[in-house]
Amino acid sequence: MLEVKNVTKIFKKGTINEKVALNGLSLHLDPGDYVTVIGGNGAGKSTLMNCISGTMMLDGGSVSLNGKDLSRLPEYKRAAMIGRVFQDPMMGTAATMQIEENLALANRRGKVHGLRWGITASERELFRSKLAELNLGLEDRMTTKAGLLSGGQRQAVTLLMATLKTPELLLLDEHTAALDPITAGKVLELTDKIVTKEKLTTLMITHNMKDAIAHGNRLIMMDSGRIVADIKGEEKKNLTVKDLLDLFSSTCEERNLTDKMMLSDAGD
Repeated sequence: MLEVKNVTKIFKKGTINEKVALNGLSLHLDPGDYVTVIGGNGAGKSTLMNCISGTMMLDGGSVSLNGKDLSRLPEYKRAAMIGRVFQDPMMGTAATMQIEENLALANRRGKVHGLRWGITASERELFRSKLAELNLGLEDRMTTKAGLLSGGQRQAVTLLMATLKTPELLLLDEHTAALDPITAGKVLELTDKIVTKEKLTTLMITHNMKDAIAHGNRLIMMDSGRIVADIKGEEKKNLTVKDLLDLFSSTCEERNLTDKMMLSDAGD
């Protein structure tokens, strides 16, 4: 369970350029919730993920996960509980390390590192079976350096790394935005497969309205650092892109008109 209570984040506080990125935002996720997050540029979507993951510290409010207060924990201490995949496929893997070495790092996340680095036979077998589930042929390329993979392959490996040690929460920050439509579709298919199989509690930011509707059991819309819509159940199942555009137009500020057009294009 994720509990975000009255969270505030302000950039350049006290200056003429002060920006309230999160404005008393509250959010509750039940175990297994798969929530898509949409909103215009500057709505606070990535800032919310940064505050949950510990990349940014809160200016007010609290974040707790399964009853544990994370609000003052540094990012590295949250890493054992939270998996995250970023928009840039290059960010999730070490380019000069082999696929199996990257997976070994992920598999040992949160553990005390000793002097032994060698990958064990049991680890290698685990990695091979997990890579085979991706259906990308990477189980036969485990000694290939990650930097030689395509963007889609690298993002698929990053997704696997983020979920190898089942996280209490998975954060997906526009993780298909940098991929071509066909590759993005494949990565989203893998995402759904992993989230469903592992029953992962998940937050996924997307600018694509069709993807926001098609994936997950719940959809939230953000604007000006607040949640302005929370759609679930039958309402989400029956939702159309036009419904979402109308909602965006009626609930979000006029300054986001260009974002509305961008969202419309992304959803076509």
